[in-house]
Amino acid sequence: MSRTADEVKTVPITSEVYAYLVAQAEPPTAVQRRLIERTHALGGPAEMQIPSEQGVLLTLLAKLVGARRIVEVGTFTGYSTLALAEGLLPDGRVLTCDISEEWTSIAQETWKEAGVADRIELKVAPALGTLRALPVEAVIDLVFLDADKPGYLAYWEELVPRVRAGGLLLADNVLYGGEAVRADAKGNGLAIREFNAHVRADNRVESVMLPVADGLTIARKR
Repeated sequence: MSRTADEVKTVPITSEVYAYLVAQAEPPTAVQRRLIERTHALGGPAEMQIPSEQGVLLTLLAKLVGARRIVEVGTFTGYSTLALAEGLLPDGRVLTCDISEEWTSIAQETWKEAGVADRIELKVAPALGTLRALPVEAVIDLVFLDADKPGYLAYWEELVPRVRAGGLLLADNVLYGGEAVRADAKGNGLAIREFNAHVRADNRVESVMLPVADGLTIARKR
């Protein structure tokens, strides 16, 4: 089968290419490195932490939209929250949602160490209830979804009306290890596949999916 011109331009990500790519981003700070190490010590759950170059991207996007109000669904140990907080305007705040006191306790210690704890509001409760409690007229500049995959669509529907025109909605793991491309996907892979189709058909936003880490969708509210 012949390859299209666009496919030819797509570079396979070997370990050498990936190392080169990562080297082009700002390296983790000392606080971020300690958080990476502490999260890796958790074992299996550590796979939920975003890679450092994705954190650099989150900070950059927050700065590009001049974010004062960010909502994150899925805190884990707080690496992405820290990256988002670093991109806020001086009077900005991040509202982040999770259900784990164990993992978010690590996050809170890290935020204090990094000097951004005063910019972050943590809600340890089911995220959907937290989002529904936000006023409809809330002016959100940026959203980051990185939580339970079956919940993505419901989170999206609560947040899109609350994001300002020109604001961004970011969704992580939209390739889900490649399972999202399969017509016979099940479980989380199916949930992501259905979410992706919903975003693509949503005329309230314009969006693109990027092969960053496990796939990142960037959508701009019209």
